[in-house]
Amino acid sequence: MYIPDQFQEPRVEVMHELIRLYPLATLVTLSSDGLTANHIPLHISEDSPPFGTLRGHVARSNPMWNDFSENVDVLAIFHGPNAYITPSWYATKQETGKVVPTWNYTTVHAYGSLKVIDNALWIRSQLESLTAHNEASFAKQWQVSDAPHEFTERLIGAIVGIEIVITKLIGKWKVSQNQPIENQASVIQGLNASGLRDGELMAAEIEFYGKN
Repeated sequence: MYIPDQFQEPRVEVMHELIRLYPLATLVTLSSDGLTANHIPLHISEDSPPFGTLRGHVARSNPMWNDFSENVDVLAIFHGPNAYITPSWYATKQETGKVVPTWNYTTVHAYGSLKVIDNALWIRSQLESLTAHNEASFAKQWQVSDAPHEFTERLIGAIVGIEIVITKLIGKWKVSQNQPIENQASVIQGLNASGLRDGELMAAEIEFYGKN
């Protein structure tokens, strides 16, 4: 991933937080047919420092878990807030007209070797951890144990666990750091009023990184 210096985010804790907030990863592996991408929610754990461990599961019928190159790292891509930035928002547009559209985004790339875990107890534990994390914001939190045991056991038999000890973690926060302060302020205003899906979230990122 190309990262100009001003867009680098090296802090592990910041990258981990994005993974927690946006756990659906695009997991890229090298299969016998070439590169393959699957979309899998992954749970980040602080163990295996300095970068942590990702855990998840895939359907047993998914060929990914038994058709990948063990000698090549896999890549898990996590996407945070993103937004189109119209040049009409730039304060300097009125002065020079020398402005163009761009796209702001936040993303984390996690690399590591893929380990397959075909163990029902491990898979149940992983499901419980993943579910607890994603249910945390609900007033009434569903638990794996809420479903009949024989039902979940049958479903567990249909999936396979995966684990990635992260060996390289890269973060890119492209949030208008390359713009003058007046343009950052006007883009924040434009995003907050835009109604875009991630408008307010991106505005908050620009404001935070503009002060740090």
